[in-house]
Amino acid sequence: MTTIRDVAAQAGVSVATVSRVMKGDVPVNDETRARVQAAIEMLDYAPNAFARSLASNRSQGVGLLISHLGGPFMSRFMATVEEALRRSDYSLMVAAGHSDATREREALRFLSSKRCDGVLVHADGLEDDALRMLAGQMNMVVINRQVQGLAGQCVYIDNRRGGYLATRHVIELGHRHIACLTGPLSKQDARWRLEGYRQAMQDAGLPLDEAAIIEGDSQDGSGRYAIDLLRTRKSPITALVAGNDEMAMGAMSRLKVLYPGIRLPDALSVVGYDDEHYACHLAPTLTTVHAPVEEMARAAVTLMEARLKGGEPPGFESGFTPTLMTRESTGPAPDQGVFCSTRSTF
Repeated sequence: MTTIRDVAAQAGVSVATVSRVMKGDVPVNDETRARVQAAIEMLDYAPNAFARSLASNRSQGVGLLISHLGGPFMSRFMATVEEALRRSDYSLMVAAGHSDATREREALRFLSSKRCDGVLVHADGLEDDALRMLAGQMNMVVINRQVQGLAGQCVYIDNRRGGYLATRHVIELGHRHIACLTGPLSKQDARWRLEGYRQAMQDAGLPLDEAAIIEGDSQDGSGRYAIDLLRTRKSPITALVAGNDEMAMGAMSRLKVLYPGIRLPDALSVVGYDDEHYACHLAPTLTTVHAPVEEMARAAVTLMEARLKGGEPPGFESGFTPTLMTRESTGPAPDQGVFCSTRSTF
């Protein structure tokens, strides 16, 4: 295996000079730099990451705390972060906090013990005060959440806007009785999507039926549960705005079981959130809010890299605006809600 000593011998310089050229933080004359770079290429030298970290007191590693390891949203986010970091010669270490404050603290301690230069934090359990305190102890970028006092360290999606867009869309189609199936309201993104729903209903002058607001767990089972609950209550709703695509998919699946032959959106309009890859493959294809997950992930890496270098990227945008993807699962409001109908088949 080629070593730094081999490069120095090939270039006719000292090991210290090779190190200075590679680190790039000390001036070296152009001729010497060219000889060293030519030797590196000729010998195909790749410095040992551990040795490099000892020399620079930097690990070239970034930690990522996420709420959970599964699910399409997190998969998209992790894949984009890893690719962006690798392009900048950083490695990625991941730990899950499972949306629990104690486990999130443990995960952050674990990442810190691995000498990560900085940590990207997607935390649902930790309170804002805890994040502010931790931000004073480590290089941190907060993901998909706004924390007062950490404005320059947060990247997020405007989930209020997303909830508003989804609700306004079905209102414009003539729907007046609209249910909202949220994710866990302990999470900021779920609360903000609900706020967007409420605001759209208020702006349209429509009454809010608190019984039509159902808290779920972001899994498809919550969608099935919501349909069963609305059916039991004989709810007059003609549209359902779901907090993510999985719950929307679960709701559509349950409707087809309960009402054989049901036509969506003729009987009920359904809107999802996130625009996961399967949304355009459902039957009917799912109207949903596109969450710019990849853009947010790349921005988080850009911000982290800038902070590690002691600055901030110029013209940096920390907030990302979602967009509505109109497909086949939404349509004009029917005369009567499916749960008020006496028909058993559709």
